[in-house]
Amino acid sequence: MENKKEKIFVGSGKEKFEGNMVQTSICLTDITKNAKEFIFEFEGKKYIKLNVCKKRDVDQYGKSHYVEIDTWKPEQKQVQQTQQVQQDDDLPF
Repeated sequence: MENKKEKIFVGSGKEKFEGNMVQTSICLTDITKNAKEFIFEFEGKKYIKLNVCKKRDVDQYGKSHYVEIDTWKPEQKQVQQTQQVQQDDDLPF
C-alpha cells in the first residue's frame, strides 16, 4: 500500500525536440529545506528520487512538466518481513 503524503514540488520543465527531451530546473533550496528526509546515501554519494510528471495544461511560461520529490517509503512492517526472510535464507539446510 502506498503512503499518501503531501507532494513536494521542486521544479518544472518544458518538452523539447518534439517530446524527446524534457528540460527541467530544480530548486536545490526547496530540496534541502523541505525534503531532507528523502535524501539517502549509497556508496558514499547522496541521492534523491524525483518524479517528472506531465502537467494537464502548459502554463503561461510554456512549462509542460513539473518535478516532485518521490516521497514513497516502504512500510516498516514490510521491511521487517524482508529482513526476516533474509535471515531464514541463511539456514544450512
